[in-house]
Amino acid sequence: MQILAHRGFWNDKVLRNSPAAIKAALENGFGFESDVRDYRGRMVISHDIADDSCQDAEEVFQWLAAHGDRACFAINVKADGLKDMLKEKLERYAIKNYFLFDMSVPQMVEYSEAGLRFFTRQSEYEEQPTMYQQAAGIWMDGFESMDWVTEELLKSHMGLGKEVCLVSPELHKRTDRRQFWERLGSWDIDRSKVLLCTDCPDEARRFFRMHSRRRE
Repeated sequence: MQILAHRGFWNDKVLRNSPAAIKAALENGFGFESDVRDYRGRMVISHDIADDSCQDAEEVFQWLAAHGDRACFAINVKADGLKDMLKEKLERYAIKNYFLFDMSVPQMVEYSEAGLRFFTRQSEYEEQPTMYQQAAGIWMDGFESMDWVTEELLKSHMGLGKEVCLVSPELHKRTDRRQFWERLGSWDIDRSKVLLCTDCPDEARRFFRMHSRRRE
């Protein structure tokens, strides 16, 4: 299973999506999720409305290339109209280990037609993922609970050739991440097709390594 550091690897929330957090994720062997949007004609890393202080996204693609494209970049698309910029950066730096998600449905159609790799969303409010057949994977996000996520549901997605990225409960300020991780660790699934996006990547890596040794 691959661990994605949510908005980079940080110990203080003020550092989320910062250059330091993104570099720390790469240096510690984690993939990461970050948000992109446009600002004055360039693409930047920012969850909220962008300003002059935002990290230029091009540098992030440079860092990914420098690390041999080993880390998965989960690209949360926060604005319409980024397709051409994203495609150009991905091709220029030969980035293959990525997926795009959370774009609007009309944009999803354009991204699919452009041959860009995207995940569709499933949640307790979105039971039928949009453009399922075209998607490379499923972003599974429980806003209130992850109880609806089951071993059988993951197997059904994987059986149809989809990867799965699970949103750990703490991203929604819930305190039951260990309970969810225990359930996930007990399932008989192909973990090479599973990603976990978490605010606690180092804790998650230790947990699943120890859990894997127990299963052996």
